[in-house]
Amino acid sequence: MPEQFRHSTLDPPTSTSMPRELINTDVTGQMILLGTGTSVGVPVIGCGCAVCRSKNPKNWRTRCSAILGLPDGNLLIDTAPDMRTQLLREEIGLVHAVLYTHEHADHIFGLDDLRLMQFYLGGPVPLYCEEPVEDRIRKSYDYAFSDASDLHKGAVPQLVFRRITTEPFEVLGARFTPIRMRHGPRFDVLGFRFGDVAYCTDANEIPPESLDLLQGLDCLVLDALRPRGHATHFSLKEAVEIARLLQPRQTYFTHMSHELEHEATNAQLPPAMELAYDGLRIPLV
Repeated sequence: MPEQFRHSTLDPPTSTSMPRELINTDVTGQMILLGTGTSVGVPVIGCGCAVCRSKNPKNWRTRCSAILGLPDGNLLIDTAPDMRTQLLREEIGLVHAVLYTHEHADHIFGLDDLRLMQFYLGGPVPLYCEEPVEDRIRKSYDYAFSDASDLHKGAVPQLVFRRITTEPFEVLGARFTPIRMRHGPRFDVLGFRFGDVAYCTDANEIPPESLDLLQGLDCLVLDALRPRGHATHFSLKEAVEIARLLQPRQTYFTHMSHELEHEATNAQLPPAMELAYDGLRIPLV
């Protein structure tokens, strides 16, 4: 990461605030799984099951998201509702761009907390996404795109869209290959390959032409909701079969519900397959 992004003192947003030091952990060369939980997170509100009441922090799962330390900055994958908590936990103060997998609420509804980035970056945050994601963001965050001229600085996030398709593209000094996947009968979503690492959440089908793009991986992060089948997500058994087919060096399962206890499930998984957990750091190769 460029030196100016690692450690600095910022001008405050208002003249009356005290100058403050930017806290930003250098994560260059790593992917951090910020959240590994399903749409309701774990613990589930109102649930008294053993996993939801577990004292093991690896059973505490915020909504799915990841951040990559790339040559030219930090790339956030999805703005989960828990984004603020996730970034504070990892002491990451800078998001230079965001890349979206799809438009569901648990993957976009932390976006307003990007408001601070305009002070740190000196301009808007680029959002790399497909057209349906942009449409949903523009509807859900219409106030961020209004023509109002009387807003104070920082009132709304400053954003700029960068349209992507299934063609490879570059962002922050790294090349990405989109992986088309199916998320139930109604939604097409994207996974992403960067180098020999791939991030593929929220899917229950990976077409053959997409499987071809996932050959020869060092690490695969893959959706595995629960032991039972589901209409829009891979079950753990289905995810294991995908991992066996692709044979990456290591597979981590994500987007998990409270039906998967961390230690007990890992004890039953094949070699080189594990449940992920919030805060897991994966080298980018």
